[in-house]
Amino acid sequence: MAVGKNKGLSKGGKKGVKKKIVDPFTRKDWYDVKAPSMFTKRQVGTTLVNRTQGTKIASEGLKGRVFEVSLADLQADTDAERSFRKFRLIAEDVQGRNVLCNFHGMDLTTDKLRWMVKKWQTLVEANIDVKTTDGYLLRVFCIGFTSKDSLSQRKTCYAQHTQVKVLKRPRFEISKLMELHGEGGGGKRGEVGEKGERPEGYEPPVQESV
Repeated sequence: MAVGKNKGLSKGGKKGVKKKIVDPFTRKDWYDVKAPSMFTKRQVGTTLVNRTQGTKIASEGLKGRVFEVSLADLQADTDAERSFRKFRLIAEDVQGRNVLCNFHGMDLTTDKLRWMVKKWQTLVEANIDVKTTDGYLLRVFCIGFTSKDSLSQRKTCYAQHTQVKVLKRPRFEISKLMELHGEGGGGKRGEVGEKGERPEGYEPPVQESV
C-alpha cells in the first residue's frame, strides 16, 4: 500500500481496543437517613449520592428526597396496628453524613385498603385542608363505610346518593362567601339586592344592536 494513502485508518487508533469501564459506585458516597426525634428509631436507612464535584454539591442532590418507612419500623415494634401505616419523610438538611428528614405524609398500605373495602356497603371519601397552630398546611383524607344495622334483615347497607352528598357538603357561611367576592361584610344588608321601582306599564327600550 502506498505511503500516505487511506489516512482514515489512523484516526480511530488501534482497532478492537475497548474503553476503560469505571464502576459508577466509586463516585458515590453513603449517607445515613435520620427520622425526627418523635419516633423511637432514628436510623431508618442509608442512601447514595454522587460525590461533590465542581459545581455539583452532594448535599443539594439529597435535599428533597422522599423516603417511605413503615410506622412499625420507626417505632421498633411488630404490632399489626402499626405495620400497615406508611410514613413519608422528606430530606430537608444534611449535616455531615446524616440526612435530616421531616414529616411529609402518611398513607395506608394497599393490602389494608383492599381489606377494608367490602361488598354490600357504601364507601364514602372526603378530604379537607387544615392549618396547624405552628403554620403547617395539611390535606387530610378520610374514608368511611356504612355499617349494617343490627335489627335490619337486609343483605346490603347502601347509603342513598342524597345522604352521601350531605355528608360531603361543607357548612355554608355567608361571611366567607362575601370575602371570596371581595366584600368585607361591613356594608348594610339592605344595600345588596334591593328591589328597583318601575312605573306601571313600563317597557324596556328597543335596542338597535346587540
